[in-house]
Amino acid sequence: MTSPPDHSARLPILQGILPITVAQIPAEILAGITLAAIAVPEVMGYTKIAGTPVITGLYTMLIPTALFALFGSSRHLVVGADSATAAILAGGLVGIASTGTGEYVALTGVLALMAAGFLILARLMRLGFLADFLSRSVLIGFLTGVGIQVALGQITGMLGLKGGGHGTLGKVWNDLLQLGQVNRYELTIALSVLVVIVGLKMVSKKIPGALIATIGALVVSWAFGLGKHVHVVGAVPSGLPPLGMPKVHWVWQVIATLIPTAFAMFVVILAQSAATSRAFATRYDERFSENTDLVGLALANIGAGLSGTFVVNGSPTKTQIVDSAGGRSQLSLLVMVAMVALILLFLTKALAYLPEAALSAIVFLIGVGLIDLAGMRRVFEQRRSEFWLALVTALTVVFVGVEQGILFAIALSLVDHTRHGYRPKNAVLVPDESGSWQPKPVATAAQAAPGLVIYRFTHSLYYANSQQFSDEVSLLASSTEPPLRWLCLDAGAVDDVDYSAVETLRSVHAKLKAKGIRLVVAQEMEEPMTHTHDGLRELFGVDAFYERLKDVVTQYGQKYDMAAPSKRPDPTPVDRSS
Repeated sequence: MTSPPDHSARLPILQGILPITVAQIPAEILAGITLAAIAVPEVMGYTKIAGTPVITGLYTMLIPTALFALFGSSRHLVVGADSATAAILAGGLVGIASTGTGEYVALTGVLALMAAGFLILARLMRLGFLADFLSRSVLIGFLTGVGIQVALGQITGMLGLKGGGHGTLGKVWNDLLQLGQVNRYELTIALSVLVVIVGLKMVSKKIPGALIATIGALVVSWAFGLGKHVHVVGAVPSGLPPLGMPKVHWVWQVIATLIPTAFAMFVVILAQSAATSRAFATRYDERFSENTDLVGLALANIGAGLSGTFVVNGSPTKTQIVDSAGGRSQLSLLVMVAMVALILLFLTKALAYLPEAALSAIVFLIGVGLIDLAGMRRVFEQRRSEFWLALVTALTVVFVGVEQGILFAIALSLVDHTRHGYRPKNAVLVPDESGSWQPKPVATAAQAAPGLVIYRFTHSLYYANSQQFSDEVSLLASSTEPPLRWLCLDAGAVDDVDYSAVETLRSVHAKLKAKGIRLVVAQEMEEPMTHTHDGLRELFGVDAFYERLKDVVTQYGQKYDMAAPSKRPDPTPVDRSS
């Protein structure tokens, strides 16, 4: 289903809903109800990760979700609470405010507004493409680390222990020291919830096991008065969330302290949301705008900050839930919003009896679900170097922190990207008997014709790899036999040349000229070398630039009266062992 040609372009809202047919509406309603049934207990569990009251989880499913449904461009992306951003939030507020207090909740709202600010800035600068710079392998490692941290963090609640300690290892160590104080009631509740959810999932993934387990734990707690033996959620305020700015002291010192946490959450929002939108748009051959989604995500987080809840993000798991239930537009999210509004108005009193051990068990399974061992194994088998980057990212999250983990993941992704361009695998080209070009290692110094070397540079030329370019050209100029007359740079893959590389080209040209070697360029990209750097055309000479390698060889052959390359045998690599 595609949008009318001009409708979505003129209308800044409803791009994820229109057009829609009457026949599709029942499926959207069913998908929205299904999502509410599954997501309600999950978002209440996310509040344990974020360290906020249970009611704030329901608030994430109201105004923030509605705003993205109205202003986003993706027809499929579900926006709401997410374990990764919740974990970053909690890690960033450690030592700043006490968990669950009014000050703490207010600061979570500030962080949501700050994340929205980064999203707006990214939209104004058209930085939607930055989502591509968090590599899939590093993202697998990051989410695996978050899963381990989240799962281990719920052991305290599942066993009914006092807990304590700093960091993941500190908390686990305290749990081990307190094993003699296990609350049997809470352990029984947690195990029962785990059995129900896992068992029903084995029967069918469409059964809302978390909802059934939550209702069951709530009813048992109410019927048997378990509040005397276990920790329960307690009174939950009813009604819609109050609107207003977070009540904090708006001073620069507070903002500056929160900037790294807000930026880390912004990166996860950007990468995870864009990746999910792209995957489902591809599945249904639809278009979406990353930059428009940035606006929707920013508005969703502004709504979160002003409605007393925490940061929201695009959720791949919830998006898949809606898709599996038949939802094909954001209308299903508006249905879910209506369901949550009804819960907030009429059903919050029942939540007071819900044992916290049940929520801990639900969050424990959420954490386990994030641990992608299969993905880690695939990365290990296919790209060993990227596996180590993913593993280091996961370990950083577990042993240092989620906030530091995502920032480290960004750095590792950029380093990995730079490494590929820093040492590109260049080659020299030689013709085979059919006249096709075959790449050979630069070290062979193989000639395409006696006195002619065709050197293929396989990446953009920039400051980091310009020295490699200079070194390899020097090697070719000094080690070929017969002596080199022409050196042809095959620049078909060179789509950019920065200032440092231009100066390197000037230096290389001067050195080759001093040796009586002519430097020519074939398949040269027009923008970087001729228009941006007119001086190179003047320096090399107008006749030094060719569109095709064939033209270079033909011109060289005519100048030195040689046969066409297709009639010559493959040149023998020079043996330089002596």
